[in-house]
Amino acid sequence: MTTPRKTRVAIVFGGRSSEHGISCVSAGSILRALDPDQYEVLPVGITREGRWVVAAADPSSFAIADRKLPEITAASGSAVVLAADPTATELIVREPVDGVSSLAGVDVVFPVLHGAYGEDGTIQGLLEMAGLPYVGANVFASAAAMDKEFTKKLAIAEGIPVGPYAVLRAGADLGEQDKERLGLPVFVKPARAGSSHGITKVTDWADLDKAVAIAREIDPKVLVEAAVVGREIECGVLEGEAGGAPEASLLAEIHVDSADWYDFEAKYLDGGRYDIPAGLPAEVTSQVQEYARRTFTALDCAGLARVDFFVTADNQIYLNEINTMPGMTPTSMFPLMWAATGLEYPKVVDRLIRTALRRGSGLH
Repeated sequence: MTTPRKTRVAIVFGGRSSEHGISCVSAGSILRALDPDQYEVLPVGITREGRWVVAAADPSSFAIADRKLPEITAASGSAVVLAADPTATELIVREPVDGVSSLAGVDVVFPVLHGAYGEDGTIQGLLEMAGLPYVGANVFASAAAMDKEFTKKLAIAEGIPVGPYAVLRAGADLGEQDKERLGLPVFVKPARAGSSHGITKVTDWADLDKAVAIAREIDPKVLVEAAVVGREIECGVLEGEAGGAPEASLLAEIHVDSADWYDFEAKYLDGGRYDIPAGLPAEVTSQVQEYARRTFTALDCAGLARVDFFVTADNQIYLNEINTMPGMTPTSMFPLMWAATGLEYPKVVDRLIRTALRRGSGLH
């Protein structure tokens, strides 16, 4: 009796964005979760410069140690490239070792890349060209969700509330009329970034130019958002099984002890407190979950997403953002919410891969 071939999964991680380190931590968590009896895993790291290398399949090498994030470098493994050729799903070794010029064909890709050059539709486009199924949103949804301006526009079109905001394109400044409309405080952030990189809370207009300059170190397009005073609530969404309606997890409420907002350190290094499920009235919980599913659908998402909201003291709900490849670290809210809902981490990862294989590549 022939033993069934294992599914070959390429986990692609690292990348050129400011979220390189968190992507590596997420990849380590996924490596631990995959059943070695079912899956043959090929870890492919992308350096900060954009070089693709075959990394060691050792989850412990992708963990946070002494508050230091892991990193993929050129020394992490042999360099490889993926050809945009749907008739050849092999990864080509740029520096052949022992006569090996290509690696076995890949069945599915798990692009656990956060931020630019990964979560923004770029690698999704490459994978579509190569004809490879992949976990997560397609090119359009990835790009639209990554760009907070267009997330808000699509949400508004769907009737999902968002807070007041202004968009500063490259070289533009915030006008006096917008300052009056938005009021203080405001949050200044890159339009296309994540993990709270480049975000500044501004309580005095005299500090605005500096905050915009910090955001523009990451993205020339900047959002200035009116601060919404309320509770920070998150919801995980999974594509429905067998093409069914999207499913929403229990909600999480974020509490931050070390900062007055949920910044990078609070998310990944200091360990902000959270409640799952969030202590909200049942009707508010249902409405947040409904908005999360509708946001997922409005952007034409697939696979998974984490949708973040603010809930005010009078239970008004405002969309903050959607992440089409949320953090998958041991402390990330997406896997924690689904575990509390009854779907443990390994089952989430397995479901995402099965969903990607069922969907395949191309238009659907």
